[in-house]
Amino acid sequence: MTFFRHTAPALALALVACGSQPADQGAGSAPPPVSVISVKSDSVTLTTELPGRITAFETSEVRPQVNGIIEARLFTEGDMVRKGQPLYRIDAAPYRAQVASARSALARAQAVIASSAALSRRYGELVKINAISKQDYENAQASAAQARADVGAQQAALRSAEIDLARTTIRAPISGRIGRSVSTVGALVSASQTDPLTTIQRLDSVYVDITQSSTDLLKLRQEIMAGSVSRDRNAKVQLILEDGSTYGPQGELRFADVTVDPQTGSQVIRALFPNPEGLLLPGMYARAKLIEGTRQNAILVPQRAVSRDERGKALVLVVGAGNKIEPRPLETNRTSGDNWIVTGGLKPGDKVIVEGAMLLQPGTPVTPQPWNPKAAGQQAAGAGASNNAKAE
Repeated sequence: MTFFRHTAPALALALVACGSQPADQGAGSAPPPVSVISVKSDSVTLTTELPGRITAFETSEVRPQVNGIIEARLFTEGDMVRKGQPLYRIDAAPYRAQVASARSALARAQAVIASSAALSRRYGELVKINAISKQDYENAQASAAQARADVGAQQAALRSAEIDLARTTIRAPISGRIGRSVSTVGALVSASQTDPLTTIQRLDSVYVDITQSSTDLLKLRQEIMAGSVSRDRNAKVQLILEDGSTYGPQGELRFADVTVDPQTGSQVIRALFPNPEGLLLPGMYARAKLIEGTRQNAILVPQRAVSRDERGKALVLVVGAGNKIEPRPLETNRTSGDNWIVTGGLKPGDKVIVEGAMLLQPGTPVTPQPWNPKAAGQQAAGAGASNNAKAE
């Protein structure tokens, strides 16, 4: 009995002490730690990635300029051709006959001019002594002038016949890679046909026609006019190919189309890329990463720190007065890498919570610590490896 009288109060005190221990520790423990970044302003290069199509630097559709039957094809399909190189030969016999006829007509006109000129000179001497009338002299002068005009007309006809004869050999209008031949030897072609015989494309340099929303371009122009964004007119463009690889040489922006497509509401921006190896071909799809400009005094916030309210507006949690959590609405319009570009709602020096506040309420005291993005990445990689191990 004596033993129970001494041990019961001690046991009761021990139970009371054990029950009150968590409450005492919670009241005296430090505020939970959170990872924060201190906001600062800096210049940010604005880049965007847009779809585009590759087009040839020069394209020429080869068509006949005279009528006739193709006698020979003088090139190999797919080869490089030089400007002026013969491509097709059309039957030239009818055009040789036209040249001969025009040359004979010219000789006849030249013979007439010699006779009429001599007659005009003789009449000029006779009219001085009144041996002939002035009317006869004027008629002789008119005949001589008409003969000279006939010579000019026949010279033009001969030149035209020679041009048609030269056009029976169809030559390459530009240098480049030639495509397949649509017409074969023996085919009848005409100067008025719409279908080309073949197509030549210059591919040592190519254009990339990039499509961008006219709304985005308008917003960018307004920011440039306001002075918040500066633009480098010699900015380079990177090209991402269909397989996801990055094309080595960089391109240059050339111009933006002055017309907006009424169906898509977009404008075409053209960039020029060198293509010495011929890797880029017309019609290929690609994505262009271009530099739109540089925003001065921009504030960047990691995307993982930004959430959305029920209305879809962006907000972040900041460490306010007394190291207490405060929600802060943001104004953002675009991203830069893994960050949001903030245009309103924050100022340099604000401490934005990136990690550790998921289960904490506004007004909760916290202990701010600098955020280490490398450590966060390592933790994410470790968690992924652990999950994979458990799955195995």
